[in-house]
Amino acid sequence: MVALLAAVVTFGTAAPSRAQQAVDLELVLAVDVSWSMDLDEQQLQREGYISALRDPEVWKAISSGGEGRIALMYVEWAGQLIQQIVMPWTLIDSPEALETFASRLEKMPISRERMTSLSGAIDFSARQFGTQGFVGKRKVIDVSGDGPNNSGGPVEVARDKAVKEGVVINGLPIILKPNQRSGFFDINNLDKYYTDCVIGGFGSFVIPVRARSEFAPAIRRKLILEIADLSPEDAAEPRLIPTQMSVPEERSDCMIGEKLWRMYIDGRFRE
Repeated sequence: MVALLAAVVTFGTAAPSRAQQAVDLELVLAVDVSWSMDLDEQQLQREGYISALRDPEVWKAISSGGEGRIALMYVEWAGQLIQQIVMPWTLIDSPEALETFASRLEKMPISRERMTSLSGAIDFSARQFGTQGFVGKRKVIDVSGDGPNNSGGPVEVARDKAVKEGVVINGLPIILKPNQRSGFFDINNLDKYYTDCVIGGFGSFVIPVRARSEFAPAIRRKLILEIADLSPEDAAEPRLIPTQMSVPEERSDCMIGEKLWRMYIDGRFRE
């Protein structure tokens, strides 16, 4: 009887769960909806993702994987405790599934919230992996935003924790007004800030958006690189795409957003 019970227990623990499904990639699209982005900019960002998801090259990248399918989630974020799952984990295993995801996303309202917590977005997104039975060969957070972290814990801590858990973080910094401040918390060289402070993991990369016309092509390119598991090195390009750094630069201050917020609160901020 003891031997029989042991055999039953062994079988029960060794057998895989029927709910688990192998996919090539678990991908969280984590999208900034803080007030620092204008309504039309937020709409352009949403349309950029929808357009990219409908591009035949994106499905081609998905179908070229070993499993031929991915799991996809769309999250909007702002302050430390402000994260909303707009589209839950969805199996993308056909062009029809991809179109359905894009169509449903197209109908969802866009939130607008206070503050910018990249650390909160990363922490929240990292917690979503493994919650719906998908088992991905890779786990990626695709985070977009137009400013530095100014809420929640330090972004470096959140990044390092996620990377330690096997997550890759890629960045889409939105820099529509370079070399000028449109708000209290904007910084120059946001692409470098993302490179130094936000992205992490093997093959991680940054693709900046510098003009409204670049939203759709930049998002499309980023998705294809992520889904096809192509690092910038595979494409013979630097990790920061397409910016070339001709001279060595100092490392970004990863607490610059918090410092600007403190200056604002103390009344010491001057434009």
